[in-house]
Amino acid sequence: MGSVILKSGREKSVISHHPWIFSGAIDDIRQIASNGEIVEVFSSDGKWLAYGSYSKHSQISVRLLSYDREDKISSDFFYNKLSCALKNRTIFNLDKQSNAYRLLNSESDGIPGLIIDKYNNFLVCQFLSAGSEYFRAEIINELKKLLPDCSIYERSDSSVRKKEGLNLIKGLIYGKEPDDLIEILENNLLFFVDIKDGHKTGFYLDQRDNRILLSQYAKDKEILNCFSYTGAFSAWALYGGASFVTNIEASSDAISISNINLKSNGLNLEKVENVCGDVFEVLRKYRDCGHKFDMIILDPPKFAESTSQVKKASRGYKDINMLAFKLLKQGGTLFTFSCSSLMKMDLFQKIVADACLDAKRDAQIIKRLTQGSDHPVSLNFPEGNYLKGLVLRVC
Repeated sequence: MGSVILKSGREKSVISHHPWIFSGAIDDIRQIASNGEIVEVFSSDGKWLAYGSYSKHSQISVRLLSYDREDKISSDFFYNKLSCALKNRTIFNLDKQSNAYRLLNSESDGIPGLIIDKYNNFLVCQFLSAGSEYFRAEIINELKKLLPDCSIYERSDSSVRKKEGLNLIKGLIYGKEPDDLIEILENNLLFFVDIKDGHKTGFYLDQRDNRILLSQYAKDKEILNCFSYTGAFSAWALYGGASFVTNIEASSDAISISNINLKSNGLNLEKVENVCGDVFEVLRKYRDCGHKFDMIILDPPKFAESTSQVKKASRGYKDINMLAFKLLKQGGTLFTFSCSSLMKMDLFQKIVADACLDAKRDAQIIKRLTQGSDHPVSLNFPEGNYLKGLVLRVC
């Protein structure tokens, strides 16, 4: 087994069970042959610290798997991690609320760089690190044992794999080829999901709780849903009694699926307008013509993929929130989100506050929002708390 020796004083994060070791913390690397293989991690004075998988290409050189020297990183290890993750979802009755949820949430569920989302009888996997890719055969075999009735589809087509020296992969791994759209149930509503070509693994499972919350605010409201994708927020708004919903979405394919989702739930399409276009441009047009809304939802894609992009992302968040504040009626409600893990909540709140000030409005925070319980965050891995949101009332 290869080994990694840390520089003096750089073992503190490992002792605290943070799962990442960056290249700058490493003093020496010994006997590593393959990208993703298991290595032992030692402090500068020779103390054994952990097992992890080594990435030759990423700035995150080691992703830690175990802090117990007696552990064997084998098929049984991965079965136990997967089984524990599934059990945790059933403990919190996620399987009763929906037949679609995140089964395994990478570092926070003990397998760094691995995402598994369950959509009815399909498991959609993303192998996003060199380590998870190295053990893909073992992981897939244990998934088959754990959930034998589920087909397995791969969506390892995220650009983050390039940082790990990995090619982008997409396609069927096991079982039957999925239909173009898969039907799922989220509490009382049906949704159709494109797991083959949709965003991420096909659906924003992390917003489940926030969609239900929004429905409780929606009665008799005229609502603007920005970056509406396949209309999940819109469906819950109409289910909650919204008087009218306007969707803005750049993808005509996503709008088509949105209409299917609304129809499948018996929701009135006459209460919906779909605008296919750039959200920033459309919001400026509404501002210029004086169109006002009771509620606005801002759930944009990730604006910051790296630390160098945070400044540019901040300008984007400020611009879009300032426009939203200008378009809200007095007493109106704004649901605003960031899914960029590099955008910390304190900074996000400051950006939104500055946007409100520039829009010459005043607002109150009604609630702070985050991802659902099927996207748990390890106490030792705050980076896992990527989704942040605010519910604001314009005074």
